[in-house]
Amino acid sequence: MPMDSAKETKSSRRLAAILAADIAGYSGLMGVDEEATVKDLKGHQAVILPMIVEHGGRIIDTAGDGILAEFSSVLNAVNCAVAVQRTMADRNTAIDPLRRMQFRVGINQGDVLADETRIYGDGINVAARLESIAEPGGICISGKVYDEVCGRIDLAYLDIGEQQLKNIPRPVRVYRVVVGEKEGAASRISHKSIPQSLSERPSIAVLPFAIFGDDPEQLYFGDGVVEDIITALSHFRWLFVIARNSSFTYRGRAVDVRRIGRDLGVRYVLQGSVRKSERRVRVTVQLIDAKFDRHIWAERYDRDIGDIFAVQDEIARQVVITIDPAIRMSEMDQAKRKPPESMDAWDHFLRGSYHFHLYSKRDGLLALDHLRRSIHLDPRFAPAHARLSLALTYAASLGRSGNIPEMLADAMKLAKTAVALDSFDASAHAAASYALTYAHQHDAAVEAGRRAVDLNPNYHMAFFILGIALNFGGQPMEALPALDQALHLSPRDPAAWFVHSTRSLAFYTARQFEPALVAGQQALVERPNFGGAKMAKAAILVRLGRATEAARLLREVPDIAFSQLPNLCPFRNFEDFEHS
Repeated sequence: MPMDSAKETKSSRRLAAILAADIAGYSGLMGVDEEATVKDLKGHQAVILPMIVEHGGRIIDTAGDGILAEFSSVLNAVNCAVAVQRTMADRNTAIDPLRRMQFRVGINQGDVLADETRIYGDGINVAARLESIAEPGGICISGKVYDEVCGRIDLAYLDIGEQQLKNIPRPVRVYRVVVGEKEGAASRISHKSIPQSLSERPSIAVLPFAIFGDDPEQLYFGDGVVEDIITALSHFRWLFVIARNSSFTYRGRAVDVRRIGRDLGVRYVLQGSVRKSERRVRVTVQLIDAKFDRHIWAERYDRDIGDIFAVQDEIARQVVITIDPAIRMSEMDQAKRKPPESMDAWDHFLRGSYHFHLYSKRDGLLALDHLRRSIHLDPRFAPAHARLSLALTYAASLGRSGNIPEMLADAMKLAKTAVALDSFDASAHAAASYALTYAHQHDAAVEAGRRAVDLNPNYHMAFFILGIALNFGGQPMEALPALDQALHLSPRDPAAWFVHSTRSLAFYTARQFEPALVAGQQALVERPNFGGAKMAKAAILVRLGRATEAARLLREVPDIAFSQLPNLCPFRNFEDFEHS
């Protein structure tokens, strides 16, 4: 007992400002070059840590890439965070873009229990969670901190509404501090203003579905569908999805969509309703652009009840399959209306993706240009690295202008960088699979393709690229289900001809010539001038004893297509290549 009393006398409670910071994407940097990353971190810490002391802070912990500090003054804590971010921005100008480090900072004010070396309390957990939702190079503060500093420090603050932070029971009002605003020009932005720049990557809130009737089973069904949609959408790393706890605060409330968009800081809102009879269920869903209160897409699903959980899963998947391209098209339309000089990394990524999917030589060059600009503007944006890798691999496979081995090497490097930047991004692993296939590293290609599918089972491109890897790796019959799933996930895809062509090649590799001919013909219906599909169809016709038709078809194929056949068909097994 006396020992406990002694401990109590050494501890004290006090109100403090807690600053939590860490390096965004630190694990990815370590994965690329561990020694250089540790050296860079120590160099930054040698500058940053003294700044905390200079601003009156006490450094509590510097484990790994993180910093935890305590301030007696909220003003000092915020001024310190701003000074740190500005200093890091200056230091990064002299560093290779792929090696740059950016702190995310969270600041909260709360009651803490402190001793000589540590501090304890929920206020610290809130600061850590605020840090986790801050943008790289950004600062998030709690409402308590905002109340103390607003009007006392000349900064702009963006109100992003109440956020349900992980493991924090009650929602926390959060503000972003705008770093770099000119002195005297910063205006205070209230919660009635749009809380974030809508040029940032798209965001969505899925609201609880309205229920017709008082059957509790309908409520459980509707909530299950919404939760499945939120979970599935969270696999798309380019899309910011509001957590269920935040979006479900709107259950039963008649709030207009624009207000919801402002409160939650989202561009898109998904609404729905459930109506159930004895044997049937009807679910209606609509996707709305919250900024303009504009309907983008709506659908109705009528299903027999049967296995209620299977119906729930099916409807959720169908909604997600449709939302992904619908939002991409909406974002693309906005990007295409912007002049190039006002485009940011996300806009260039969208334009590059648009041109890439047109699959022409001219559009391919435009895609490469926009994607390179995207990476230049945001070197840590993993999807841009992944998409540029895909574009280079595709161009190399067709023998388009450039040094093919060099293009494939660049594609491989970009894919590895994408994986290092975000190891949970399915598009990064899909890009790696594609590049590895054309580098004749077939086992690694299949492994990367399976990883992409596991990370996002609703990403059609992952299944398509896995199918390519399996076919060229000597497993054509395993490739076909993956290719079929790619078509199922994106049935109206403008590039479906590419999937049909690959299915034709897989059937052909498996020596199943009749279905190969059907799939090849489907590819040519959708893209009549695709030389690769014509060559494949000619080979199939020869195997079916229709050599005259094959010869006539081959006369339509440009000579360059024949010269690039080894690039188009990187088979593991030589007999498969000879067979082709």
